Order: sequence, then C-alpha cells, then structure tokens
Amino acid sequence: MAPRRARRLIAALAVLAAALGLAACSDLGAGGIEGPTQTAQASGKASGDITISNWPAYIDRQTVPDFEKQTGISVDYIEDVNDNNEFFSKLQPTLQNGDPAGRSMFVVTDWMAKKMYDLGYLQNFDKNAIPVVNKNMVESVRHPNFDPERQFSAPWQSGMTGLVVNTAEAPDVKSINDIFDPQYAGKVTVLSEMRDTVPLVMKADGIDPADATAEDWHAAIDKLREAIASGQIIGVTGNSYINDMARGDVVVAIGWSGDAVQLQADNPDIKFVMPEQGCILWSDNMVIPVGAPNPEAAYAFMNYAYVPKNQAQIEAYNNYTTPVKGVKEIFERTDPALAKSKLIFPTEQYQKNCSTQPDPPKLQTAEIESDFQALQTGG
Repeated sequence: MAPRRARRLIAALAVLAAALGLAACSDLGAGGIEGPTQTAQASGKASGDITISNWPAYIDRQTVPDFEKQTGISVDYIEDVNDNNEFFSKLQPTLQNGDPAGRSMFVVTDWMAKKMYDLGYLQNFDKNAIPVVNKNMVESVRHPNFDPERQFSAPWQSGMTGLVVNTAEAPDVKSINDIFDPQYAGKVTVLSEMRDTVPLVMKADGIDPADATAEDWHAAIDKLREAIASGQIIGVTGNSYINDMARGDVVVAIGWSGDAVQLQADNPDIKFVMPEQGCILWSDNMVIPVGAPNPEAAYAFMNYAYVPKNQAQIEAYNNYTTPVKGVKEIFERTDPALAKSKLIFPTEQYQKNCSTQPDPPKLQTAEIESDFQALQTGG
C-alpha cells in the first residue's frame, strides 16, 4: 500500500475508534449535552467574582484593574488558551457535564465556538444584558456564518494569519512558499491551528480554500509533513511560537498579526508580512459556557470592553483588528500612527486576497483533523 494511502487508512480507523469510544462512554451524544439551548439570564446588578480564560498577550495590564475598580467585581484573568483544540481537550471532560471548571467566560476562535455550541456546551446570550456590545460592534463582524445573529458569541478581537518574520534575518520572505526555502531550514514554525496553517499552504499552491477538496487538504498536510521530516520546519505550535521568535530560534513563522507587534517591543525587526497570496481572517470570541457562575459579571466585562475608550486601551497594546466602533476616532486624536495601522483598521485593498477561515469538507473533517494532528505527534 502506498504510504499516503496507508496514512489515510490509519487516520480513518483512528477517527472511527474515537467516535465509537465516545459513543460507548457517554449517553450525551459523543460528549455533548442534550436538550434545548440554555440562555445565560442576567438578574440584578453585576457583582462578586469572575474567572475568564483568554489567549496570551491579548490584553494590557491596566484594563482588568480598571474594570475591577469601576465595578467592584474581582477578576481572575487566566491566559491559558494556547490552542483551540488543546483548550477544548482540557475542558471537555467537565463541560460535557455542564461544569466549566469555574469559568464564567472564555475566548475561542469562530470554528471552536460553533463546535462547542453544537455540542451544547455554550449558552445563548441575554441580549438585554449587553446593550453596549449590541450598540458598538462593527458591522463587518455582526453576522458571521457560524453565528449569524450573534446569539452566543461576541468578538474579543479579530485578526489575520499570515507571516511573522524577522526581517533582518529573512528580508526576502513574501510568500507562504518561502517557509519551504532551504535557506531558512531549521528556523521555521507553523501554527497548530489547522484552519490557519493548511489553507495558507493551499493558497500558496493556487487553491482557493473555500473550494478545496479533501485531497487538497491532505496534499497540503503531506507537504508540511515532508518539511517537518526534513527539518525545514521545526515546530507546529500554538501561541508559544512567539517565545521561539523572541529568542531568535525562529526567523519565519506562520503566525497572527498582533503577535508581531508584541514581539517588536524587544526586536523592531520582527514584522507581520501579508503573504502575496493573502491571509486568513478570523475572530476570537467571548462565550459563556453552560453552568457558568455569575453570568452578570461576564456581561459586565463584555460591555466594558466594548466602550470605545476602553477598547482603545486594549488595542494600543495588542494591535489586533478591533471589533468596536469609535476606536479609530480616538486614535486620530491621541495616536495618529495607530489610527493608520493596517493591522487594527485593515482596508479592503490590504485584505483583497484574504480568505475567511475555512472548514474542511464536512464528511471528511474528522479524518483531515486526525491527519493534521499526526504532524504534532510525529505520524
């Protein structure tokens, strides 16, 4: 049997075994929660304590203390979302029992928010409890395909996946195909977020991710596998790639737009480079899990983050694409350079070749995910 076909068979068998295992050990529908979707009803004034999980380097040091001072709510803010699948695996054993492990709110990417919602792990929002979010959300993120009416999600930040480059060490990197250039061997990483990395490789090979077949996805994964086996690519990582770049161990990474700005604090040569073939667009979303304690405090935090002056403080730190109206006008008065940032306020021209973060073909999703997961485990 050809090696590629053998891997496909192994991946398919692994997916089948996992599905049978989940069905055998749970009567909740493969780890899901049966029954109608709940709504996180707000009752009374927000107070007390709240635990929030978010991604690293996503908030300045002052916003949480300012929120606590204004509201009297005590916040345990945990930066423990390094990768969507990793976070899901950590919480899924308790989430399937309606227990979010003490978290009132966490932040996950579009596709993971949808997956969790479909499993019954997330609650709908009480829309009356988030008037500031409803008023100030920018139009471009109001009706995403995964949650057209924003019933259960509100963007924390949006962003772009492309190339994060140490331009002093790799000045000519412009294309995703440059990560396969032998002159950068052993100094390249890619993201463990499959829906970021694989579509970019496909785009570089002239394939529109929106129209990609299962074989297209597998072929791109095989291309990555060969580069990992040869030592060209040294890591498939979550947010931790920023540490590799800060140390100088990596000079080119498939990475996230705002991270490049964070890295510039120590090395101004590190920049986000829009790939010639375009980027991948996404949002990371605030969601409220089933069983969340103190949803009133979660709504208070959402509303606080959507006040333009508060959002401007966050944006000045992380430089991701803001989901909040009125921030640009603040920067025009206070920091004109940020008002012109293509990362915070990208133009249609800048994103003309970009694609919304895609899903693989539905019937083959589990098999493709298993194939990609093998990149991280050496399969």
